Amino acid sequence: MSVLYYIDTLGGDVKKSSHEIASYAAAVANQLGTEAIGVALGSASNTDLAALGEFGATKVLHIADAGLDNFDSGTHASALAELAKANGANVVVFSQSSRAKAVAPRLAVKLEAGYVSGAVSVPETANGFVVKKSAYSGKAFANVQINTENKIIGLASNSYGAKAGAGSATVEATSANVAAGKVNIVKTNTDSDAAGGMVPLPEAELVVSAGRGLKGPENWGIIEDLAAALGATTACSRPVADSGWRPHHEHVGQTGVAIHPNLYIAIGISGAIQHLAGVNQSKVIVVINKDPEAPFFKAADYGVVGDAFEVIPRLTEAVKKFKQG
Repeated sequence: MSVLYYIDTLGGDVKKSSHEIASYAAAVANQLGTEAIGVALGSASNTDLAALGEFGATKVLHIADAGLDNFDSGTHASALAELAKANGANVVVFSQSSRAKAVAPRLAVKLEAGYVSGAVSVPETANGFVVKKSAYSGKAFANVQINTENKIIGLASNSYGAKAGAGSATVEATSANVAAGKVNIVKTNTDSDAAGGMVPLPEAELVVSAGRGLKGPENWGIIEDLAAALGATTACSRPVADSGWRPHHEHVGQTGVAIHPNLYIAIGISGAIQHLAGVNQSKVIVVINKDPEAPFFKAADYGVVGDAFEVIPRLTEAVKKFKQG
């Protein structure tokens, strides 16, 4: 018996989200009295995989097949199913990345497993196997009991955190008897390409976002300056993306990217319900708007009523001075 978790990689690098998943899987394994085993499919550095031991992993199974680099959710699910059966794993844990969300349901079918996505804490096992998850776009929580023998959990981003410590995981080369993928990838724009080198929005802990209050794309420099000072990722509201001021991959909200950062700064955004649905699971929300009646202030932990063109440059300078000591 063991707990398996899916290691997200990008261009051969282990993604930051895998650190949180390793910590979460280790906590689940500890509760069940077993071990957490990571699974990496495709090219990845053994050094990076071994470093997952710092976050609770005891072992990592690595199928270093370059054919798996061209992501095919069916092939990845088949490989995971074979490894789960071979290692007696009846619990498999995923992040909520786009890849993981494509693989997890397929694996659930193959393992005849119950699947709960959006988990926010370690399951309760005193009376069954109950997973707490967010519901209604983060407005409520639901406790879902999984009654099947095999269980799959999708962990909401930044809900558990990466618990760094000491240790190194054993990396074992392995293989799986799976058919070649049916997907032919012609071209790929990686998350890093799309984000211009910034942390991709689903993984970002700090996000600076702006809306139509910036008046035009020519004014976005003050947002980028603040984001650079904080080490944050930039985002925008839907009207901004629809107007072509910013690329669509920066659009956060119910119809864009749902995010769970530790800090979300919303500048010149009124706070429509569709936007709030995608950002209201941020741990701290700061709203900057010159309209004191903006709906977003009701959801904010901190609010600043003021002109963004006056407030943001001063805030950026304050951040720089603070970091300089």
